[in-house]
Amino acid sequence: QLPGWLDPARGGSADPGLFHTVFLPASKLIEIGRLIAPPPDERTALMLDLGQKIADLAQLARERRNRRPWEKFLAAAAVAEDVIERIDARDRSHLAEITGFGSNPGNLRMLAYIPDELPDNAPLVVVLHGCTQTATAYDTGTGWSTLADRHGFALLLPEQRRSNNPLRCLNWFRPQDFARDGGEPESIRQMIGHLVAAHGLDRKRVFVTGLSAGGAMTSVMLATHPELFAGGAVVAGVPYHCAEGLQEGFEVIFQGRVLPAEDWGERVRAATGHTGPWPRVQVWHGGADVTVKPVNAEEIVKQWANVHGLPAEPAADEPVGPHRRRVWRDQDGNDVIESWTVAGMAHGQAIDPQGPEGCGQPEPFIIDAGISSPTRIARSWGLTDLVRERPVRPRRPAYEPEAAEEADAPASFR
Repeated sequence: QLPGWLDPARGGSADPGLFHTVFLPASKLIEIGRLIAPPPDERTALMLDLGQKIADLAQLARERRNRRPWEKFLAAAAVAEDVIERIDARDRSHLAEITGFGSNPGNLRMLAYIPDELPDNAPLVVVLHGCTQTATAYDTGTGWSTLADRHGFALLLPEQRRSNNPLRCLNWFRPQDFARDGGEPESIRQMIGHLVAAHGLDRKRVFVTGLSAGGAMTSVMLATHPELFAGGAVVAGVPYHCAEGLQEGFEVIFQGRVLPAEDWGERVRAATGHTGPWPRVQVWHGGADVTVKPVNAEEIVKQWANVHGLPAEPAADEPVGPHRRRVWRDQDGNDVIESWTVAGMAHGQAIDPQGPEGCGQPEPFIIDAGISSPTRIARSWGLTDLVRERPVRPRRPAYEPEAAEEADAPASFR
């Protein structure tokens, strides 16, 4: 018998849309899973994907070790999605949507920001949002388009569709979406090719960065298309090919997955057979992140240090205010890998909207930490050398954190 909250005859709702728009406590997920999931040996390929998704989430919720972070995860997502929808409706006009860029096997939206009077042979930065976020809201929070205006580079902002993922998460954990030549990575590759050709951009100065699920997809893009990128920055993300499927994905973010450096490196090398050169990598992570455990940042560093043939110990380990910066350098003394630990910061991306090089504004999972990760990432890529006198779009009213301040865990990896 259906529980009362699902039974229309008793005032409940059995609308499947419920699963897309309401974040349920773990106990209710378990009830749904029990109702709709047959035993594993009775499942068939024709079973509805929604049913499988809810069954997987219910199984995850049953596990005592994951129950508390899962509850916090859902609570924060409910707050974040509402705020993001309002930001997106308010600010959507500054990005342009582009269609007809290719076969788009991942069914993503292509949005771009091209500053006025863009210099010839300008760089391109690919910016990947996290779950519950849109391209517009993520750009508004991080201020990447402000930096693009200020320093003269183009932006590509792929956006997930709800039809692909109910919370607009890039599907970094699905085998078809972390392999080369298919799925979401192929859609992003097609977008890059289209934008570079349409605007005469510099193919040797293409970079990629993203937050949370977007950070995980940044790892995917760097591994599956290393020849496309001069560098990448993974913010609150995970290593490449750390999970296969939804449940493994949640286990990785909540607990971390520790492997020998050679194993991590081999996963990157096996993705393409590429032998180099390899992109430079930055890793940013909050020291107090309980959603995507900071051990994931350490494993990303291990992965790319092995790929680059670098030692495990950094060449430099230094404080930057209260924060920690570590650097791994090649034989010529060039910074190849940087790891930033933002002191006391929960899950999200660090910004400094009021600083001398300030950009962005606080939002759910975009955190005023007194240090601007977008600015420092852009500087490390050599994008801030040119400073243009450009009109600045008016700063939007900041969102009021309210209940979101108490919710640490976002829906970053559904």
